[in-house]
Amino acid sequence: MGSIVLKGGCVLSLDSSVGDFERADVLVEGERIAAIQPTVNVPGAEVIDASNRLVLPGFVDTHRHLWEGILRNILPDGTLEDYFRDIMGVLGPVYRPEDVYVGTLVSALGALNAGVTTVLDWAHIQNSPEHTDASLQALRDSGMRAVFAYGAPSREGLNPRYPEDLRRISAQSFASKEQLLTLAWAGMSPEQGALEDTARTWRLAREVGARISVHAGFPGIPPGRFAEAARTGVLGPDVTYIHCGMFSPEEWKAIADTGGTVSLSAPVELQMGHGMPPLQASLDAGLRPSLSVDVETSVPGDFFTQMRAVFALQRGLAHARGHAGGVAPRLLTAREVLEFATVEGARANGLGHKVGTLTPGKQADIVLLRTDLINVMPVNSAVGAAVLGMDTSNVDTVLVAGRVLKRDGQLTGVDLSALRERVYRSRDFVVARSGYRAPFGGGGGKTVQP
Repeated sequence: MGSIVLKGGCVLSLDSSVGDFERADVLVEGERIAAIQPTVNVPGAEVIDASNRLVLPGFVDTHRHLWEGILRNILPDGTLEDYFRDIMGVLGPVYRPEDVYVGTLVSALGALNAGVTTVLDWAHIQNSPEHTDASLQALRDSGMRAVFAYGAPSREGLNPRYPEDLRRISAQSFASKEQLLTLAWAGMSPEQGALEDTARTWRLAREVGARISVHAGFPGIPPGRFAEAARTGVLGPDVTYIHCGMFSPEEWKAIADTGGTVSLSAPVELQMGHGMPPLQASLDAGLRPSLSVDVETSVPGDFFTQMRAVFALQRGLAHARGHAGGVAPRLLTAREVLEFATVEGARANGLGHKVGTLTPGKQADIVLLRTDLINVMPVNSAVGAAVLGMDTSNVDTVLVAGRVLKRDGQLTGVDLSALRERVYRSRDFVVARSGYRAPFGGGGGKTVQP
């Protein structure tokens, strides 16, 4: 890989030591950002026109179930109960390895298309070692940066090698720290079972150097167990807690005191019944949350939706508290939300030293967002346009580790017609094999019943 100059863009580095630029050039050498300066001229370098573009770090998703890509929008009105019953109980158990591959690939490519350059794949579809290998191959083939979070089978007992198979994949696929894929453990939180079971599986993850990611704070689970876990020393700075809707102040303090990180999925949490997204509780505890799509079965896979949801939610609840005569918390700014989507995502994924800001020396995970389209022109605030005005149509160019994966609004090296055929074929198999009644309008050459 040679040199690339991103020429003449409005640069939002999100690194206070670098600053932002109304107009600047970004030099990429191989996989890394080499310089950000008003003018860069490198003989022989490829020049990408960044005029009328915002140049910023790629978005970082800290929790998405990529294997569900072939089930997009299948639960438009679904609740959390519907999800567990239909997706995990009916559809997931009939997945073949090839269905995992296709679902993971189409979701990963959809993320890249939307400017999301890193995803933590919370892969609770490990029905066999072959399913695991299919997940990993899809992530490699997508070209994106990914954290593979090894999860449970979709139904207990499907994979007799779970959870010990984590050792195999750690040795086979994660020996290098320099690759695009890193390893995590997608497991039980202390509130979901016996504390000794949580401690045992978390020890396994830590033995192979995997970060830990857990769903936590669900409705109906007795509070207090996190505080107990904190007292035993199980919690730590290598753990990310997802959702957290029903946490007590004591539990928030336990997470903050042990250096944990938080992942919020506000659209899903609001729609499906996880509890009110605890954005303010997180901030009050001194925690800066990251953002995540969670399930494309019910929400879109872009981060513009995520940013707008948390921005409007925090400010709406703060205004309501003030109108009711209470002391309103400080209002979030658009820049803070952009940092949640980039800087904090990288930190929660254990990748803050590599990505999340445009900093010379870091990996060149960069997106260019068009500012000359009808939905945002004229741009009066670069941050405001990125957070509040844009959508996936503005995502013009995407680089991961210096490799251009989207150019001039089109994914590179992707045969969409062939992928579409595989997606529908896999979706049709899973729906037919499971006996699930899919929503009307499934397409793919056949009519499905409403």
